Amino acid sequence: LFSPWKGRTSEILSSLPLHILLYVNGIYYIFYFLATLAMIIYKSQVFSYPDDLLAPDLAVLFLMAILEVPRLYLGFKGNLTEAEAPLGLSLGLTVGSVVLCVYQLLWQTYVLQADVLLNAVLLSAYGLESGLKVTAIAAFVS
Repeated sequence: LFSPWKGRTSEILSSLPLHILLYVNGIYYIFYFLATLAMIIYKSQVFSYPDDLLAPDLAVLFLMAILEVPRLYLGFKGNLTEAEAPLGLSLGLTVGSVVLCVYQLLWQTYVLQADVLLNAVLLSAYGLESGLKVTAIAAFVS
């Protein structure tokens, strides 16, 4: 009998830990977005939030949300197809997300302890995810 797979071996290089972390990050980001939005609304009602500073804080949050969609999509796609380019682009978008997260952590108008906790968890997840992406890219290239 003819078998097209005879003599061929294929090794799966995609990373299950990366896939799981991308999935968990997607769920966590929804929680992060809603909690941060609620806190911004809370801070604007309770504290004397300057009107000219409310818009940048909201803009950063929504920019993070817009960036998160292609970041996760490219991460999933690159990992599942074992392609370096989408995973590398996702890694680049992760750097942008880290910068915006640091803004939320250090430079927004009012930073509550809940902000610190939410952003610390998100930054930790970004760091772990970035390490797994670099490892996956190295496995795909070799």
